[in-house]
Amino acid sequence: MFTKFFSEAKQFFKIAIPIYGAQMSYGGIYMTDTIVAGRAGSHELAGVALAASVSSPIFFSLSGIFFGLSPIVAHLNGASKFQSIKMKMRESLWITLAIGIVLMTLYGLSPLLLALTTIDTSITIISSSYLGILAFAAIPMIWYTWLRCFSEGLAITKPVFVVAFTAMLLNVPLDIIFVYGYFGFEPMGGPGCALATVIIYVYMAVAMTLIVFFKKEYASFNFLSKFRVPTFKTTSELIRLGLPIGIGIFIEVSMFSGVAILLGPLGEVTLASHSIALSVASFLFMLPLALGLASATRVGNLLGAKRYQDARYSVATALKLTTSVAIINMAVLIFFSSVIITLFTSEIDVYGLALELVLLAAIFQIPDGIQVGILGSLRGYKDTYVPMLLLAFTYWIVALPFGYFLTYRGFINPMGASGMWYGMIMGLIIFAALISLRIKMVIRKKVFN
Repeated sequence: MFTKFFSEAKQFFKIAIPIYGAQMSYGGIYMTDTIVAGRAGSHELAGVALAASVSSPIFFSLSGIFFGLSPIVAHLNGASKFQSIKMKMRESLWITLAIGIVLMTLYGLSPLLLALTTIDTSITIISSSYLGILAFAAIPMIWYTWLRCFSEGLAITKPVFVVAFTAMLLNVPLDIIFVYGYFGFEPMGGPGCALATVIIYVYMAVAMTLIVFFKKEYASFNFLSKFRVPTFKTTSELIRLGLPIGIGIFIEVSMFSGVAILLGPLGEVTLASHSIALSVASFLFMLPLALGLASATRVGNLLGAKRYQDARYSVATALKLTTSVAIINMAVLIFFSSVIITLFTSEIDVYGLALELVLLAAIFQIPDGIQVGILGSLRGYKDTYVPMLLLAFTYWIVALPFGYFLTYRGFINPMGASGMWYGMIMGLIIFAALISLRIKMVIRKKVFN
């Protein structure tokens, strides 16, 4: 029994470790932005945090469509239908460019949304400048995501890690140069992080393109050598699978980002503290997330090869691994929170509130670990619509309204920022329970039908 588990876990980590490295790099980029902007002052950090709360839901809702590409490629790869993979990649290229243009437009219009809020104008000015610069990164961001999801669907994850990791390293000096002003550049404050992001995503898009074009692991696909007009079949399949994933990611990210907007009227100390706590929790979440993404590829490959019982066992393995890592993350947040927070700020007010929020973040590690393992497995089964509905219910109908009530009214007294975090905890627990029931139904249908 243990031999089988360790054998399956080995397959998971073979896929997941490079994905984890890549996810850590993405988290490292955001964390670097948070640290550098935070050292420039809580005002700059609040502006960057607010901009991220607007840009992240938009990006993930659109780029999430390509997360439907990974299970499509995984199923075809498991069935050794390599020519079909090549055709689908050529057809999806045009969808990539279209989504990139839409993303650029939405980033450009985002400052209009901020102008309608009640948040301090001095903060929204920083955020608006950030978003205006970030619009130039839109097409490279989507292009890189397209190639990344293709590579992960093939279970070729090391190149993705290398590109993301080098981008993270490049982001550190670029942030410092543009935010504080070195080598002849004027200090830009928080918006300097956006300029750094534009540069690193151009690098990531170019690097990933060259890798896919020249690296031998991709030689049998070579879809970039010719163009193909998209067909209705490929377009509809990608939208049918990917759009619910994109909307689901939008729902999830918008919950966390929506919290920043809802907390905005409480001031820059609250926004800065929330940003620190969310950054720390997100960074630790990278390993469970990597295992969840690995599950989508592993389960998809097994289902493509019609190994249904093995896919069922793979789902159980994913859940055990993500839950175990979540428990470790919870312990890290409980015992090392005070040390971690000092990396982000030296302001006493920000430190005190951030410490309180980080301890609350420790509570939702376990339900978060459970849901990400199951959600990845469901993507492997190409089941994306019902999870999207469950996300909408638990996050928008339960978490945000309940958190808002606790923050500004409470059962006895308003709880402030902690109230929103209690709301998120409640939403995650309910979603983990519902998604656990869903995976049982999907597996039973696949195995016994």
